[in-house]
Amino acid sequence: MTPPIPGQWDHGERPFRILHVCTGNVCRSPMAERLTRHELTLRLGDGAAGIIVESAGTWGHEGAPMEAHAATVLAEYSADPVGFLGRELLDDHVIDADLVLTATRDHRAQVISMGHAAGLRTFTLKEFTRLVKAIDPATLPEGSVTERARSLVRAAAALRGWLLAPTADADEVYDPYGAPLTFFRSIGEEIHDALDPVLTALTGVAAPTA
Repeated sequence: MTPPIPGQWDHGERPFRILHVCTGNVCRSPMAERLTRHELTLRLGDGAAGIIVESAGTWGHEGAPMEAHAATVLAEYSADPVGFLGRELLDDHVIDADLVLTATRDHRAQVISMGHAAGLRTFTLKEFTRLVKAIDPATLPEGSVTERARSLVRAAAALRGWLLAPTADADEVYDPYGAPLTFFRSIGEEIHDALDPVLTALTGVAAPTA
């Protein structure tokens, strides 16, 4: 199967929206948001505009800057931490999102409890990674990147009841708030490693080699 041409996006289509969710929206979800944007640009170039990536917190610090250690970790991955402001999770964020990726199972439950038929498009990040790895990329459409992304979410939702986590903690990304930089680095690595197969499947384009 030939992957989509990098940058392929039908501008007549509605963009695909990814929403990362954690608690305060100053550590985990900002790192996930900016790493996702960075990796999409590496894979798709200008076509990354077809995928909008945002974040929010269930107890979001509205207007707060990203934690300094989180910004440091992003810079180490060559991702841009500049200009980030925290947001509290609102109904409109969930309504607009095509895919919600949460740091923990508790965050996932809170998003789903908001309604808006969010259950079929809300996963923890690590849960979604596990499900995506089980999906044959040959079954995804060759059309635009947004069409491919929506198909991937449907396929992952269909697998959820069949492919369970090996342990209760396997789907969790723990909160580094208040921890030293070394712990932020380990959480950043977890997020980066979980995102890589997701973004490869979503775009049909592997991460460029160094």
